Amino acid sequence: MSTNSHPTSITNSATLYPIGVFDSGVGGVSVWREIARQLGHENTIYFADQGHVPYGPRLMDEILAFSSAIVRFLLEHRCKLIVVACNTASAAALQTLRLEFPAVPFVGMEPAIKPAAQYTRTRKVGVLATPATFQGKLFASVVERFAAGVELIDQVCPGLVEQVEAGKLDSPDTLEMLHKYLSPILAQGADTIVLACTHYPFLAPAIQRIVGPEIQVIDPSPAIARQVARVLEQKNLAAPAKQVGQHIFYTTGDPQAFARLLGHLAHRTDSDIRQAKWEGASLNVYNS
Repeated sequence: MSTNSHPTSITNSATLYPIGVFDSGVGGVSVWREIARQLGHENTIYFADQGHVPYGPRLMDEILAFSSAIVRFLLEHRCKLIVVACNTASAAALQTLRLEFPAVPFVGMEPAIKPAAQYTRTRKVGVLATPATFQGKLFASVVERFAAGVELIDQVCPGLVEQVEAGKLDSPDTLEMLHKYLSPILAQGADTIVLACTHYPFLAPAIQRIVGPEIQVIDPSPAIARQVARVLEQKNLAAPAKQVGQHIFYTTGDPQAFARLLGHLAHRTDSDIRQAKWEGASLNVYNS
């Protein structure tokens, strides 16, 4: 099915339509699982662009093109709200997506600098993210608004996304990477660490073991789910509370590999997983 068109408006009759959630891969499942936990009455469609993972090293324009096509796909599947469950895509595309699809409510990933600034006692906060996230205007805006008087220790983490995509959350090479990336942050006296990539919450237990219990590790996923609930209520789009949510997953990678990861990361073994493929700038669905 081609995705060359999209709905131009969303009405109150769309309360039963799904929430769309997308990421470059399985990272956004950290956000999706919190939405599913907090909003169990909502239907969802999750889209993993594993054919292009990771987004972090890619050009901003390329990420924007991928994001725009995925949003069109989700809108063709009648999604009533779109969650850009990817810090890199939020940095590269969120502002433009809101202009391109003005009738669509979007919730994006904003690095959790505000709660970190409120929590830190040493006034030093480590931020784990991709290069594209640090380079984006969104990160600069968040820093300007919330980081006054706080020293941010920015740390890019090459390879971590790929480790999560491979399901290697506790492997020796993953732990070696984490020690390497966390050491400079700890050496500079940070007492708070922000996980500014949706893949990284899956590594939170390992990170916490390395940094110790006295360091606060902030996963923004619960706050994102709460924001989704607020927006749905504001737009009068919330599904009836008595409904039991149904969930569909799409990947541009290998559906069987995605199924294994979903079981590992979200403890779901009976999910409806379908394949989408890029054909030029459009997406087509297979085995649906």
